[in-house]
Amino acid sequence: MFLDFFLLLRQHALPVTLPEYLTLLAALRSDVGGTTVDDFYFISKTALVKHEQHLDLFDRLFGEYVAGKQSAPPETLPTIPPDWLRDALETQLTDEERESMQAMGGLDALWQRLRELLDEQDERHEGGNKWIGTGGTSPFGTNGSNEQGFKMNPGDRSQPDRGNRTAAKIWEQRAYKNLDDSLELNTRNLKMALRRLRILTREGIEDELDIDGTIDGTSRNAGYLDIKMQPSRKNRVKVLILFDVGGSMDEHIELCSHLFSAARYQFKHLEFMYFHNCVYETLWRDNSRRKERVPTWEVLHKYNKDYKVIFVGDAAMSPYEITMPKGSVEHYNLEAGIVWLDRFKAQYPHLVWLNPNIAAYWPYTQSTKLIRDWSGDRMFPLTLYGLEQAMKSLKNPKITFAP
Repeated sequence: MFLDFFLLLRQHALPVTLPEYLTLLAALRSDVGGTTVDDFYFISKTALVKHEQHLDLFDRLFGEYVAGKQSAPPETLPTIPPDWLRDALETQLTDEERESMQAMGGLDALWQRLRELLDEQDERHEGGNKWIGTGGTSPFGTNGSNEQGFKMNPGDRSQPDRGNRTAAKIWEQRAYKNLDDSLELNTRNLKMALRRLRILTREGIEDELDIDGTIDGTSRNAGYLDIKMQPSRKNRVKVLILFDVGGSMDEHIELCSHLFSAARYQFKHLEFMYFHNCVYETLWRDNSRRKERVPTWEVLHKYNKDYKVIFVGDAAMSPYEITMPKGSVEHYNLEAGIVWLDRFKAQYPHLVWLNPNIAAYWPYTQSTKLIRDWSGDRMFPLTLYGLEQAMKSLKNPKITFAP
């Protein structure tokens, strides 16, 4: 039962295991949920999906599986022009008109009639009783009144559904859409991504039972109990985050706030500073008291190379702000921004740049290209996948990103 569904998920590299499949079957046999498609969807998602980044893939495969069980593959039918389904008419039917609508012989007959209409129809229709259209009594269309038919969904969710919700099937509706790894981050999934940087070590007082060591020691003592203790594991990673603020970064304030909130929750040893566009001779800790600056040399001397450094900025600026002295838009900097960036790179071998802009746009901004080249392609987008890769790169600098 449902073995073909399990194999479909495996075929598309969704990490589901045989014990999880057996758990799903046990749940179905125990009548945990109902008997509808929705019930099966929620139970199977709970039993088989282990990470939120797989939810969207699961939804697509679930829709493919259900569609395959109910009908012929959707790709065998032509695409329906969305403008055919533009709602321009709401038909008010009399009781006699409603009674005159007869069933068309079941689902198979509806499918056959739909194929015939798609071959014949070449324009959109409103209020009729035959063609694919809107507001009529035809079994095919949207916002109509036929008691047995297919709702042809044009994909526009901005308009309310004013039909009578009597469709036997909703054509191409993605009712089960969720997160994928290209979505921008919120605080919750951002915390999950940052956890990949955790470096757990055992240092200090031995306050935790070493189960493996105790078993081994007891076995070597011929069964005489030999208790072994060990220090508890703690996340001792040190992180320095430098946020670009102001200008074009204003539109990314909310996303950067999520990142800051998640980082403070995740890392015990966290330091942060602010800069504008590019790093120069001073940084600051408080944007409301921006004049109270900290010399960048002091930052470089205070935080040793054990710190993982994360720059957060869109890298969108005049190229002169990076390459030339006195190129800053705020002051006459005596040294070019790239000089200070090189000092950071020399001090901190584990360094990445997080860019909130869409990665596909990066090649069209010269300053972004300069920063990417400087970082050795260790610039990552602020998406779930991008942040996970950035955390891996902070452990292994050979991991890079190419949009």
